[in-house]
Amino acid sequence: MAVDPALTPQNTREILHRLSGANLRFAEAYPGDRADRQPVHTVYGGAHLFAADVAARLGAAALRSLEEYAPDPETLARAIGLPGCEAAGDGDGRGAPAAAGARDKEGLARAVYARVIEKLKREPVEDYRIDFEDGYGNRPDAEEDGHAAADATELARGMRERTLPPFIGIRIKPLSEELRGRALRTLDLFVGTLVAKTRGALPGNFVITIPKITSPEQVTTVVEACELIERARKLAPGSLRLELMVETTQSIFAPDGALALPRLVAAARGRCRGAHFGTYDYTAGVGITAMYQLPSHLACDFARHVMQVSLAGTGVTMSDGATTVMPVGPHRAARGEKLTAAQLEENRRAVHHAWRIHYQDVRSSLRNAYYQGWDLNPGQLPTRYAAVFAFFLESRAEAGARLKAFVDKAAQATLLGSTFDDAATGQGLLNFFLRGLSCGALTEEEALATGLTLEELRGRSFVKMLNVRRAAAAKAGGG
Repeated sequence: MAVDPALTPQNTREILHRLSGANLRFAEAYPGDRADRQPVHTVYGGAHLFAADVAARLGAAALRSLEEYAPDPETLARAIGLPGCEAAGDGDGRGAPAAAGARDKEGLARAVYARVIEKLKREPVEDYRIDFEDGYGNRPDAEEDGHAAADATELARGMRERTLPPFIGIRIKPLSEELRGRALRTLDLFVGTLVAKTRGALPGNFVITIPKITSPEQVTTVVEACELIERARKLAPGSLRLELMVETTQSIFAPDGALALPRLVAAARGRCRGAHFGTYDYTAGVGITAMYQLPSHLACDFARHVMQVSLAGTGVTMSDGATTVMPVGPHRAARGEKLTAAQLEENRRAVHHAWRIHYQDVRSSLRNAYYQGWDLNPGQLPTRYAAVFAFFLESRAEAGARLKAFVDKAAQATLLGSTFDDAATGQGLLNFFLRGLSCGALTEEEALATGLTLEELRGRSFVKMLNVRRAAAAKAGGG
């Protein structure tokens, strides 16, 4: 027996119209992961130390550290605990010959080592922050004014000479009651000097980092200052982008108990590029004593999970904090003298210990989908890249097989006339290879083994790639 439908064109049109508005608002608020490059780290250096060639100097120092304390792949692998490399001569307990296992482990160690050296020579620093906060301290106004102008001049020189990292910026002081004026004064002087030296140009991927945020009004204040500076300096609106430091409890939860990060991002009015976790200020803020202020503390896990829940799908990138155990030996030779064998050994053990801690911290971040972190010392650059490169090399085969399966599934769905609706996972797999390529962990040949073309990789969009392939399949089917 036929039944008259309760859902008529008129009443469904009304309810679907209301739903459409909600869907559109969701799509605007959650555009998905950014397709452009995200650096694997940010190196922080005091503003009093900045120079146009800072990246090259840090790279040279990192290479010296590697040459002194890990002159070959095996030494680095054992020092950091590269998976499987501590006992390269043992079998795997399941019948695999020890020699075969050793060859695989040595192959990974050699690949990681070679790519670390290449990276340190070619692009030792991906992102650098000229720090007027913790790495600089509180100084007389005249001194900070001088450093702000001098650093802007050096940054302009780096732009001319093409010596800068691909990402760069400054960290101003907190917008607290005591330091708010100083923070804005440094920002104004720095940007004003820079654009005067460059005739209105900013470096690519320039950003302003706001530390120790406790309220949305602090972010709004920086936004309003940026708007005034842009108008005065004839910069395009929105040119000055922001990064938010998450290092206070008020950056996690607002006084009314609501999540704070969405409000902070909203207060940035479209300028927010990223959110950086500050391990040590955050743990201190919740009363954890210095001995236990570690990236692995459960309090840090909680804060990072809240960051992920708050920012997932928004296009705001996330960065983990720093490891403060520095890879520096306790002994230095006086001028004209040499260290004893015992002192050299103590230095080696200290550096290897710090390297392993840093390597493990970076690996933990990567496993938890934090693909960026802080580095504070050139000696951390080898282990930053070793951890990142090993992560991508170890996962390359599985991720490649999954990506190829998704592409094949999409093509099949097109031929059958159905819809492939898991593009977010496909984009995540594509991003794996894009991240690996951009930082030097993977080669183009390794990425192309997924079945994608170079043009599709450079397009950086899984959805666009599917649309092109669908159109080609439809054309071929129609022919």
